[in-house]
Amino acid sequence: MPGPGEAAFDAYLPADLVLGQADIGVIVADRLGNLLYVNDYAARLFRVSGDLARLAGGSMIALGLFAGEDLRMADDLARQVLRGRSWEGTFSSTRGDGSRVLIRASAVPLRHPAGDIDGMVILAREAGQRDGQGQQDRLALLERVGERLAGSLEIGTTLRHVADMLVPQFADHCFIDLFQGDQLVRRIQRNASDWVPPPGTWAQVGQQIHYPEGHFSQQAMARLDTITVTDLDSEQDKYPAPSPESMAASHAAGLTSVLAAPLYARGELLGVMSLALSRLTEREEHNYDSHDRDLIGAIASRVAIAIDNAILFETERQTALAFQKSLLPQAIPELDGLEVACRYVPAKPLESVGQGIQTQVGGDWYDIIPLAAGRVGIVIGDVEGRGARAAAIMGQLRAALRAFAQDEKPPADIMRKLDEWCRSLAPADESGTSLAGDPPTVSCLYLIYDAWSRELTFANAGHDAPLLISEGQARQLEFMHKGVLLGVRGKGIRGLPTYKEQTIIVPPAATLVFYTDGLTDRRTRADGSGHYSETEAVEMLQHAVRAAAASGDADAIATAAEYAVPGDIDDDMAILVVKSSAAELASTEQSFPAEPIMVSEARRLAAQTFGLWGMDTEQTELACLLVSEVVTNAVLHASVTPSPGRQLDFEMESMIMSAPVPADSAPARSARATSAVRAAPVPLGWDDTAPEDAPEPPPREFKLRLRRGSTAVWVEVFDPDLRLPRIRTAGETDEGGRGLYLVEQLATRWGSRPTPEGKAVWFEMPRSGSQALRSL
Repeated sequence: MPGPGEAAFDAYLPADLVLGQADIGVIVADRLGNLLYVNDYAARLFRVSGDLARLAGGSMIALGLFAGEDLRMADDLARQVLRGRSWEGTFSSTRGDGSRVLIRASAVPLRHPAGDIDGMVILAREAGQRDGQGQQDRLALLERVGERLAGSLEIGTTLRHVADMLVPQFADHCFIDLFQGDQLVRRIQRNASDWVPPPGTWAQVGQQIHYPEGHFSQQAMARLDTITVTDLDSEQDKYPAPSPESMAASHAAGLTSVLAAPLYARGELLGVMSLALSRLTEREEHNYDSHDRDLIGAIASRVAIAIDNAILFETERQTALAFQKSLLPQAIPELDGLEVACRYVPAKPLESVGQGIQTQVGGDWYDIIPLAAGRVGIVIGDVEGRGARAAAIMGQLRAALRAFAQDEKPPADIMRKLDEWCRSLAPADESGTSLAGDPPTVSCLYLIYDAWSRELTFANAGHDAPLLISEGQARQLEFMHKGVLLGVRGKGIRGLPTYKEQTIIVPPAATLVFYTDGLTDRRTRADGSGHYSETEAVEMLQHAVRAAAASGDADAIATAAEYAVPGDIDDDMAILVVKSSAAELASTEQSFPAEPIMVSEARRLAAQTFGLWGMDTEQTELACLLVSEVVTNAVLHASVTPSPGRQLDFEMESMIMSAPVPADSAPARSARATSAVRAAPVPLGWDDTAPEDAPEPPPREFKLRLRRGSTAVWVEVFDPDLRLPRIRTAGETDEGGRGLYLVEQLATRWGSRPTPEGKAVWFEMPRSGSQALRSL
């Protein structure tokens, strides 16, 4: 009897003689994962051609043992085995020909005679082989299938995962047909070896399917059970084909066996999944049996749940996108001297907090607001956070900003208004009851652009600076005052600087690219190693938009900006591109003394200018009529405007006279004397506030400004009066009060706005009668 540890016989058998005949893949690797040995079965399993000796020293990852999404399992395998433990699992592999296969593998340590662990030995086989379909193996395979299907909730990606998993692992052909209403439509078709059916034979993706009565797929849906056609050649008379052409294609592919499984989930029939074996691939067995029927039936049930989840998610996703888009501008208006393009990209779903509307929508927004006399309000902003609440706040904030902008307030004043509005908000529950919490914080940039003067005036509330592209260069616009986020003061921070304005001149044919931080923050590197820094992302953005601006329009620049930084986005993003005109826009203006005789002079200037601009005669007459009304209003009010200094004197006198002082005190007697002097009647024309040799005040003036656009003209009248006009209803005997009524009825738009020197009244008129009719 041999002693312990002694061999029972001394015959020497080379390892390759034994392992080369084993019906299981054997892979040996060192501690670093470098290949030491691969047997013939493993080479066939992973479709490795050529001399196997060339694999020595290469990584077992290069063998295709683990697909990209399962690389983490390779780390888990090595970690456990190198600690002296065994490992077992099912994972996805990529073969040498590019096909995917599920592998069932076990691994054990490779020990040196001295006991040290020098590497690992992996025993691998194709999952689902009949000689290894024990109950534990089947459960592990189904668990792995479930993991693969849980990788995405998008319907297209889910169907591709199903097809990749089943072909060529379990079938040479995979068809998935889903109901769209009452119609059965083919959603995916996958054939092994890249075989393509002849045109007009098998239904293509997107086409409606009509299975005849008795067809195996029709029976699977009718019975809600998996149908197995073990030998298609002998049983084809039992299952009619959809058409003779379809039967001819089946013969051309060499179909041998078919499985049809209903896709039934949550009490609803979603469609049918059909699998077929053919002569396109070399297999040991080309016919399905009862074992395959049970396995595919179990897989089909998981596929049905995954498809139903994807359909539900797709419905919710469409709802989320519709909700988001309804809060953004539905169309960009036509603007003179400005070309505009925009993009909104929803966020990638967050796996940590669920899918759909709560994670895809966000608070990023942009807007273009037509203002007085052809000026344009431009806004881009980002509400902190994501989800339905951030989107709802964004919608409210956009509406509030548009309302404030229509009052023609300066950008800094609007920022202060929005900050106050944000600080007034507090979280609330479903019933509307206020909850304890901080108000929202928002970054926002609001700009007013005048295409005729090319002036861009803006105020910022902590938003990233846009890119300015001019003369082939792209750089970030320099902010003198970056400002603080809206709503920050509501978080207990005091003493923050107020919002300030800045004005620049935009060069001709220059482009401004506005974006939210979703474009540049936390973008995964192309090689998967961490994330790009914000500086790197901005540099890639500058390079992309500069190249697009060289030969493209605003839309091409917006597209380049959208795809400038690779990788999925973790937050929604908005992009707004505005490009100034290369040509100067026509404009003329002139100042007149505020005298009644100047009304006719202003009207004559307007008539001459409109004639030079090619305006229709009828439209010119209507526009000149409105010029007379607005100029007359300016002359009347400019000539009677009270002196602000005199008003201040009267207010001070009232305060002195009403101040309580003792009747007999010296200050009282002095105050009464001063009041008596100031209250004494002043002769008409006497100026008691200035010395006798003071110069005469300059005569009051009004200014008429005319601007031409592509389809309309704008008229602005400036005067020093601070009071804004309003429409009133004139009585039958009133001599005035009808001028603004005519302006409102005949002009496309009209309005008034305060200016540093007083106010401006403006109106818009179409250049032709046909354009006037279209505007009604």
